[in-house]
Amino acid sequence: MSLDPDCKRVHELYALANRPPLETLTPAEAREGYRRATTILASDPVDVGEVRDLAATGPAGAIPLRLYRPKGANPQAPLPALVFFHGGGWTIGDFDTHDAVCRALCAESGVAVLAVDYRMAPEHRFPAAAEDAYAATAWIAANSKTLAIDPTRLAVGGDSAGGNLSAVVALMARDKGGPALKLQVLIYPAVDFTMSAKSFETNGDVLPLTRAAVVWFRDHYLGPDLEIVGRDWRASPIFADLKGLPPAYVVTAGYDVLCDEGKAYADKLETAGVSVERAHFPGMIHGFVTMGKYVQAAQTALSDCANAIKRALT
Repeated sequence: MSLDPDCKRVHELYALANRPPLETLTPAEAREGYRRATTILASDPVDVGEVRDLAATGPAGAIPLRLYRPKGANPQAPLPALVFFHGGGWTIGDFDTHDAVCRALCAESGVAVLAVDYRMAPEHRFPAAAEDAYAATAWIAANSKTLAIDPTRLAVGGDSAGGNLSAVVALMARDKGGPALKLQVLIYPAVDFTMSAKSFETNGDVLPLTRAAVVWFRDHYLGPDLEIVGRDWRASPIFADLKGLPPAYVVTAGYDVLCDEGKAYADKLETAGVSVERAHFPGMIHGFVTMGKYVQAAQTALSDCANAIKRALT
């Protein structure tokens, strides 16, 4: 299938903006550019019943959280919850870049969404983000009564780097004996830092995530010790033993440099006996779910994710 016309329009907008390549920017410049881009590309935020900022206790201090509750929810009644980790290569992104995504998932699934503002690289290198992601999930489960969350109906999810963190949290929760998770939602996840999948060749120059950009993110996150790539599943969860994990909902995009590793991770989960539901969008580019103002498939993908969450948790 050819590149979707909506994605071609996004590429035209990139060209008009004359954006410098990500790998030429400082982290601060990249963060600001990403914020500006998502402001332009993101769908209009849908209404939810409540949005509230709070903080979890983490290994290096407080971890900011943002709680979304759906309209009509009894504030005293415990809701199922999705713990959400934003994308951005462990280096860029924040609550605001993914606000529209979190609102859509909350409104359409009818569950609470708790977004996690984990520590980012290069100020905080691997495994800081993974440690924060797990600590926040465990804190949410432990403080479920205060949050009006049902700890027996908990899922994790995220896009790109957030998909990586979701996969890693699922593994850590299994190995640490909790919290129990009902679902992992992996939206074009980064799961293999070896960058050996075929889509790194076929889609290596496709914006917004090129092969060079992945190297930039990798070097900021992992630092100089690139041996981590092949030995630590907290960086590359595809190398973990995947038995005993919660069911997975895996989204991939045909024109994404991460497409084939996402498919391979779904294959490996199934081989390990994990239930997997797949959603492949052949004409889409990386990051498309955050481009809802221009990309119609973003709404379809988020609605499908929300339905998967609803089926698993309600």
